Amino acid sequence: MNLLVVGMSHRTAGMSLLEQVALIGSEAADVLAELVAQPYVDEAVILSTCNRVEVYAAVSAFHGGLADIGGVLAKRAGRPVHEIAAQFYVHYEVDAVRHAFRVASGLDSMVVGEAQILGQLRDAYGVAGDQGTAGRLLHELMQQALRVGKRVHAETGIDRAGQSVVSAALAYGQGATGPVEHRPALVIGAGAMGALSLATLKRSGAGPLFVTNRSHTRAERLAELHGATAVPFAELSSLLERVDVVVSATASPEPVLDAALVAGAGRPLLVLDLALPRDVAPGVGDLPGVTLVDIELLSESLSTTADAEERAAEDIVVAEVETFLTWLRGADVAPTVAALRARADEVVGAELRRLAQRCPEMTDEHRAEVAHSIHRIVQRLLHQPTVRVRQLAAAPGGEAYAQALRELFDLQIPTSEINPAAAGEVHP
Repeated sequence: MNLLVVGMSHRTAGMSLLEQVALIGSEAADVLAELVAQPYVDEAVILSTCNRVEVYAAVSAFHGGLADIGGVLAKRAGRPVHEIAAQFYVHYEVDAVRHAFRVASGLDSMVVGEAQILGQLRDAYGVAGDQGTAGRLLHELMQQALRVGKRVHAETGIDRAGQSVVSAALAYGQGATGPVEHRPALVIGAGAMGALSLATLKRSGAGPLFVTNRSHTRAERLAELHGATAVPFAELSSLLERVDVVVSATASPEPVLDAALVAGAGRPLLVLDLALPRDVAPGVGDLPGVTLVDIELLSESLSTTADAEERAAEDIVVAEVETFLTWLRGADVAPTVAALRARADEVVGAELRRLAQRCPEMTDEHRAEVAHSIHRIVQRLLHQPTVRVRQLAAAPGGEAYAQALRELFDLQIPTSEINPAAAGEVHP
């Protein structure tokens, strides 16, 4: 089984395509089921955020898995796969592990170092676990990726000053409209991004703060946590007349703010659209007095210059990738060791049965003593080779030793239990 990542992000695809592929609410469960129903995909996890949609998969073949995943994503976009294939990024085996660890560490984020991706990855893994689409390989990858992400944030200053998509968008917007301190602000949406938006606005000195959501109960809970006022969603129009800043981060498949609604506010507004699909309809940014910052604009403005903290984080990722590969190689040799011990048990069992037929005069006590002695001899003979092959398998190229054992003892192991990439199979 092999690791494959296929996805698209703000770096490779336009925002309109990302909106078409993005998962909303319970859609992830259906797409996961569709993925693992494909011929070459055995496990799948989908990560969908405001700037990326990517599939982590355990596949039985590279090209077949790529075609299966690409087909599902293209179907979701409503376009032929050849039209969007150039906007995919593809990572295989060791590159897939490295990508997962970089994503969890915030190194691949629009705002480098943002910590929200850890929660998003944890949620994506949780959904896959609930749907039964994460097996042994992806369970291990996701658990280790989350651990690596936590380690990077704990050991480096990559997340200094609590930088996030929200803080970056707010900083960009304030460059055009001035500080938000003491200015009334509204957050639309009571999910994780809505909570982060309220916390960021509060830290920036904005106020009074308001929050609205289609579920008023959720809005009330969030408002209580951040010292804000929850307002029924039906009062959104009148609320826009009372605020200077609007942050919209819902999971709505349709825009929640259109030109007519915003124009009716009759006042200058700084609008931050942090949703995917977008919450703000086309034309809002063209209204007089409205400054609109969305994910597309933000991705164009952010610098990608590496600094010392990023380099330190990359060093951690490199070391952790090698640790994961060591586990993977050890996992690959385990079926060979198990098959060798099973073969030894078969041989011992056959010889003991032959002995019982040739020496019927032996007592049960004698037979038990002979069986015990033979088993001990065989186990002692196998102990050192099996320990050593596990050690050798942990090194690069170590799968060759397990392959030698299979050939020497004619061990028949299902190919699904052996990692073909580790065995030397090369894919472009």
